[in-house]
Amino acid sequence: MADRYQNHIHQQGGGDSYATYGEGGGPDGYGYQADYPSQEEDAASDATEGHDEEDQMYEGEYQGIPHPDEVKAAQRAARAKARPAGSTISDLEELSEQYEDIMEDCGHGKFQWTLFVVLGLALMADGVECFVVAFALPSAEKDLCLSNAEKGMLGLVVFLSMMVGAFLWGGLADKLGRRRCLMVALAINCVFAFLSSFAQGYGFFLFFRLLSGIGIGGTVPIVYTYFSEFLQMEKRGEHLSWLCMFWMMGGIYASFTAWGVIPRYGWGFSMGSEFQFHSWRVFVLVAALPAIMSLVGLTFMPESPRFLLENAKHDEAWMILKQVHDTNWRAKGQPEKVFTVTHIKAPKTAEDEFIEIQTATGTPVQRWAVRSLRICKLVLRNVASLLSAELRFATLFMALIWFCMAFSYYGLSVWFPDMIKHLQHEEYESRLKTFHGERVENFQFNFSLENQIHREGEYIRDKFVGIEMKSVKFEDSLFEDCLFEDIRSTDTMFENCTIRSTIFYNTDLWKEKFIDCRMENNTFEHNKHGCHLDTTDENDVLVYLVSFLGSLAVLPGNIISALFVEKIGRVRIIGGSMLISAGCSFFLLLSFSQSAIIALQCLFCGVSAAAWNGIEVVTVELYPASKRATAFGVLNALCKLAAVLGSSIFASFVGITKAIPILLSFTALVCGGLVALRLPDTRQKILQ
Repeated sequence: MADRYQNHIHQQGGGDSYATYGEGGGPDGYGYQADYPSQEEDAASDATEGHDEEDQMYEGEYQGIPHPDEVKAAQRAARAKARPAGSTISDLEELSEQYEDIMEDCGHGKFQWTLFVVLGLALMADGVECFVVAFALPSAEKDLCLSNAEKGMLGLVVFLSMMVGAFLWGGLADKLGRRRCLMVALAINCVFAFLSSFAQGYGFFLFFRLLSGIGIGGTVPIVYTYFSEFLQMEKRGEHLSWLCMFWMMGGIYASFTAWGVIPRYGWGFSMGSEFQFHSWRVFVLVAALPAIMSLVGLTFMPESPRFLLENAKHDEAWMILKQVHDTNWRAKGQPEKVFTVTHIKAPKTAEDEFIEIQTATGTPVQRWAVRSLRICKLVLRNVASLLSAELRFATLFMALIWFCMAFSYYGLSVWFPDMIKHLQHEEYESRLKTFHGERVENFQFNFSLENQIHREGEYIRDKFVGIEMKSVKFEDSLFEDCLFEDIRSTDTMFENCTIRSTIFYNTDLWKEKFIDCRMENNTFEHNKHGCHLDTTDENDVLVYLVSFLGSLAVLPGNIISALFVEKIGRVRIIGGSMLISAGCSFFLLLSFSQSAIIALQCLFCGVSAAAWNGIEVVTVELYPASKRATAFGVLNALCKLAAVLGSSIFASFVGITKAIPILLSFTALVCGGLVALRLPDTRQKILQ
């Protein structure tokens, strides 16, 4: 029968060692006491009354199955025995082992699953953010009258702002707290995402999306750091991998809501001509729901006790650990389990104490300025410490792996839909109709014109009424005494034409549509100002379908990596997945159809998901608690920089050549995969 243990209590200010579980009073063992300490008796549940523990028999004892508590004790003894004889253990190493023992006793249950959902929604919000602008842009470019340069800037600002946010919030989370920083980051995202949906001008929309991205950029480094500190070693890799599924769910959610909302043009309202709220703005609002739900959930979650211990707040950490323990064991139907840890001695952190101006000698602004400056210095010092002797190689290796993976993944993620659009455009142009030298008099065009070129035509006293012109070009043609009324045009222009005595009434045909044309005695009345939404071309269902399939294809990779991350190991999953992804990208050279590209995209995304899961788990495990969020933030910021470079480079070759983007992706993935195989195996590593 398993015994119960109690930490030996060390008075604060007495020696420098931590409370230990000492076997036979030895410093390196794990001892158990026969009785709970008297001060804990009141904490016992009423459910224990009337129970004689000596009479209780573990049901697996007759079958020779060891009691779970005996297994835990054996694991602890093995860890103690694995230390070299005579070696001294540092304070932080002792805290790490003690914390791991406590988390094992707390178990994995209701508390972790609740936190899993809350943090998963935050990760889902990050996935949604990557798609919001891309899905809204085809409609927003018409609503906001965006040029190609402005569209490119909107796409760029998403990743740049998330890069800044990852660096900023990752560093602050190690100094101010995981939960606190995550709540502030999500609140910033929610507020400015809401404001961006109402922004009527490009400048305000860009500014609000920039601030929204800075907020959401902090979710990935904080979420993984925060969740890992509530997991015991044997559960860590698997459950961090399951958490990655929420990012995939973010892509699916964004695809479904965009497809269901944006084409519904009646889902909006207007207040005169100055304020328009079209359906794409509704989509921007709906896309913020995961962040809002996560923010609400976080109000009921505690701070990471490991962070509190690192900052000498052992009383608060003890209360939270007790909450985790009691929540899990009550949910498992064992409320008689009592949290027996009575004291956890926190490490000294004198060098990290914040300097404050005394209330009597400084103003609130001065105190805030000094505190902010001190925090900035501590964050930058933490960033610099990532290149210290003990962390230098780990940081450089992980930076190379993150960069190579992000460069290829995000570059191809942009290249896939752009390449499909290019193939569609080529197919569309192959159906181009050309009319040469036609002469039309006294005719009313009451049907739409699409994908046509009219050269050297003559149009005399003709009427173009209530029609749409899409991809129509008139070259060297004559229009005389004609009427254009209620016209909507897309990619339509008049080049080197002569237009005489013609009336343009309620059309969107403006000067930029007439290139090198001779205009004589023409009238423009009630022309449409600004831009307008088109209801067909911009919202091709294939755009949403491709993104949906790419996100859904991540599911098999997530499941496989979660099931085998502890059996195969993080290093093999990362290296193997990156090398297989390189092979998938190479086969793109042989694909010439839309269906083949979509199939290879799904395969690439599925295999890449396993690599991403392994990368994120190893990043958490390689760094100590005081630098974990900072390191994750720096590496995630590098990831976003690689995403900007990859998407820009790959997109520039669409329609020119496939070979260069594919070879770049192949080379980056092979290099990253080979480097990953040199990483240490962290499966049995206690979080430092």
